[in-house]
Parts: sequence; structure tokens; C-alpha cells
Amino acid sequence: DDPKLAKQINADGCHLGQKDMHINDAKKILKNKIIGMTCHNSIKLAEKAIRNEANYIAFGAFNTTKTKKVKFRADIKTIKKLKKISNIPIVAIGGIDNLNYKKLLLNKADFLAISGYIWNNKKLKPREAIRLLK
Repeated sequence: DDPKLAKQINADGCHLGQKDMHINDAKKILKNKIIGMTCHNSIKLAEKAIRNEANYIAFGAFNTTKTKKVKFRADIKTIKKLKKISNIPIVAIGGIDNLNYKKLLLNKADFLAISGYIWNNKKLKPREAIRLLK
């Protein structure tokens, strides 16, 4: 969410939330780097991100999560709707674990953002959690 920091550390890009810097300003800083946009569960926000030439959009949260306070719940129907009108890559986020990730992939999510299940798992170490995602 910080294009200036992303440039400073030579990151591949950054991800912008709806309250972060406008994507056009981020592009001026990052030039040809990857910039993604949070779109919650909104086709309207996704269409805006596409018009602004985001490299990917993120929908979420798909499930309950303790990583971040959930203000918006995403629905697989939103992925399906966007896939009918665009080929922009979609990242699914929010409460994704070894029991629910396949449903998102089968419904055409291109990428999964998985954090809490790996890093805050009280039953499994990170490597073990990752192995269960294969």
C-alpha cells in the first residue's frame, strides 16, 4: 500500500486499497511495476480498476479471518461475473486455508493471498501448512 516504499526497496510492485494513493499517482512513482487494487466484492470497483489499468484486482474477504477486520464479504459469484467481462487476473483473499482454497481456484481465481493460515496457525508450522495446500 506504499508505492514510495515499494520503489525504495525495488519491489516488483504494490497493492493499493480503496483508501490508499490513487493508482495513477502510484504509476508515476512505480512506472512499469505491478500494481493491484482491492475491489472488495464490487464489480463496479473492479471495472474502475480495469479502466485505470491495474495489473490485477483482489476480491475478499471470502471467509472469516483474524488477520484483518472484515468489512466486506466476497462471493464467488463476483469472480464469475468479472471473468465474463475481463481477463484481468483475480486474487482471492480472506480466511483461505487448506479446506477452502480449491473452491476458489475451481471458480477461476488466478491467485490466492494466504496469510493467517500459514503464519498464525496454532496447529501447524508454516511449512506444514503450505504442504497441505498442494
